[in-house]
Amino acid sequence: MSRDWQLEVYLQERVKLVETALDHYLPSAATLPANLHDAMRYSVFAGGKRLRPVLMMAACEAVGGTPQQVLPAACAIEMIHSYSLIHDDLPAMDDDDFRRGKPTNHKVYGEASAILAGDGLLTEAFILLSNPEVWIDLPAERRCEVINLFARSAGSRGMVGGQMVDMESEGQTVDLPTLEYIHTRKTGALMLAAIESGAILGGANRQQRRSLCRYGEAAGLAFQIADDILDIVADQQQLGKDVGSDLQRGKATYPALLGLDGARERARELRELAFASLDAFGESAQPLRAIADYIVDRSF
Repeated sequence: MSRDWQLEVYLQERVKLVETALDHYLPSAATLPANLHDAMRYSVFAGGKRLRPVLMMAACEAVGGTPQQVLPAACAIEMIHSYSLIHDDLPAMDDDDFRRGKPTNHKVYGEASAILAGDGLLTEAFILLSNPEVWIDLPAERRCEVINLFARSAGSRGMVGGQMVDMESEGQTVDLPTLEYIHTRKTGALMLAAIESGAILGGANRQQRRSLCRYGEAAGLAFQIADDILDIVADQQQLGKDVGSDLQRGKATYPALLGLDGARERARELRELAFASLDAFGESAQPLRAIADYIVDRSF
């Protein structure tokens, strides 16, 4: 049995858990205001790899926990991610027509509804995270720690800040520290939050948490580098959105700064760092190792 096949089965099982739970936790499309909730559900269920929820589950399992322990938080992080994509696609930002192979939210529902759908998803995530009824067996201080982690990772010093610097850098020549600032926040911050919260909710000790955070930092940056590469080498069907859009907008990317070969080499280096951070873990961390492989290999 190959590792690739094992990962495919693992992903399918975890994604099914997440999507069933998302359907349960999100307001139904019939709940007033119906158009708003329909728009929210449109983007959440438009496809996608559910990588952040899966990484959270894998981190929890690596320290002896179960997927069910993190399921509400896994849904919350996917809501935050979906909100960020809705806003990222807006004409005022990246102005993309397609996401995951489907028309972007504002193309279907209009810009105003898309903005509100994103706002609704972000708020719904924190409603879920703070709801004591879904965290009956979790100590309040641990729940508060996860809520704080999510808020910091999504806010002005995390994902939103990375998006701001990304927009400010369009058409500019940026150095490597600036590029890493953008990538580690715009994409990496939420991935790191997924992994660290999985460790917290799974009851990780201090050393396990530090090791998993090192993995998250490396894997999150590798993921964005791979996305930069795919924007150049993939076709629209593979990418699920407009190809070459980063290049057209003059965005700061690793291939633009280091060249395609240099970007691929940096992604490989980060994969090795991710692997090394898991040395103290046994077979329980095998899903995390396989996901690191997947993140990098998809850009070759």
